Amino acid sequence: MIPGTPKQVEEADATVVDIAALIDGQPLSTFQKWVMVLIGCSVVMDGFDVQTMGFVAPAIVRAWHISPANLGPVFGAGLFGMLAGSIVLGAMADRIGRRPVLVGATVFYGLCMLGTTLIQNIPQFLVIRFLTGVGIGGVMGNAIALVSEYSPQKYRASLMTWVSCGFTGGAIMGGLLSAALVPSEGWRSVFLVGGILPLAIAVAMLRYLPESLQLLALTRRNPEKVVQWLGRIAPNAQIGSHTRFVVHGQKHAKASVGELFRHGRGTTTLLLWGINFANLLDLFFLSNWLPMLSLRIGAGTSTAVLIGTSLQIGGTVGALLMGPLMDRFGFYRVLAFSFLVATVAVSSVGLPDLSTGLRYAVVLISGVCIVGGQPAVNALTATLYPTSLRATGVGWSLGVGRAGSIIGPVLAGRLIELHWSNTALFVAAAVPALASCLMLVALAGVAGGNRTDGSLPILNG
Repeated sequence: MIPGTPKQVEEADATVVDIAALIDGQPLSTFQKWVMVLIGCSVVMDGFDVQTMGFVAPAIVRAWHISPANLGPVFGAGLFGMLAGSIVLGAMADRIGRRPVLVGATVFYGLCMLGTTLIQNIPQFLVIRFLTGVGIGGVMGNAIALVSEYSPQKYRASLMTWVSCGFTGGAIMGGLLSAALVPSEGWRSVFLVGGILPLAIAVAMLRYLPESLQLLALTRRNPEKVVQWLGRIAPNAQIGSHTRFVVHGQKHAKASVGELFRHGRGTTTLLLWGINFANLLDLFFLSNWLPMLSLRIGAGTSTAVLIGTSLQIGGTVGALLMGPLMDRFGFYRVLAFSFLVATVAVSSVGLPDLSTGLRYAVVLISGVCIVGGQPAVNALTATLYPTSLRATGVGWSLGVGRAGSIIGPVLAGRLIELHWSNTALFVAAAVPALASCLMLVALAGVAGGNRTDGSLPILNG
């Protein structure tokens, strides 16, 4: 018998710890809760920035004496930046780590928001909004990936959707700050605050946010950090200097878009892209046009604003409810049913004889299913890819979805120019919701039903 090398002998004698299984077997620790809070803060600022532009746009139009149409390309530049950031920074996070990309993206868009306070014209605005979008695009996918990897299986869907819900909370915060600051301090003050806050969050993340334990195990980097952080999650576990960490059933794969189509992942990837595209198309159509279309049917300005607000309230309620429901009944049943309900609700919004109360109700239900459904889709995406491709998979899905978020409002504007009625517009808007429902049914068949532990053999390569 030929003896092995000292390293091989040491590995053979080492205790093997499956990180995911260890986390699944532990109650949610205070350390994990603080990880979720830190990640949630970055997502809150994501929502703050994305929605702030809509709140300060009227003040910019007045201050610069320009047409509202001049700001259209500025909105588009931010969305294109988010598309690029989702794709590029997602793949980067799978290669160099979630933590440096999430911290770096937060610092970058914080500095860009501070830079927005110095701009003087539309061309400068276009550049700074694109760059800000790139930074923001790197947040959501990495945040969801990291939350999934620090969550016990029984709480995973809830925690991912609840953290994603911070986006809506940030949008609400942006509205409140804009209402308080713009009249007295001007629109630049909103971006000043919006730049300082993410920089403060980035400092806290730099000090306290851990790296993905599964990613470190797969790449065999920083085992001492794995021991340190696992000790805070499972203080009673037998973890020593010779412990060998593994992620059961997963191999390290190079993070690239090509890997998303290998080892049986191709159909799943395309279906996830289609679901994200259809739902974000619907979400941004409703978010951008609901108040304006409400005015077309005779609603007052205040009522139109409240109808639009009902959509976001519904989104918050939906995100809070769907997580526990998915933990209990599975992603596919809950999401497919949600998008089926959305098909009926969205198509009903434009009915001319609907009472104001019923209109509020169908908009609220649409928000629950469409706006609340997007964090749930993000969470589903994170469970369907192995650790080494998780941020890449979520990033590309969101990137393709961002294309839908650009097309939705533009397409709606074109249909309005063609004099489509509200009834026809909202029936058309129900089609993507129905498509999402059908694609989820197909995905359930391809990806293995209601598994929610991210360990689907067909996807682990």
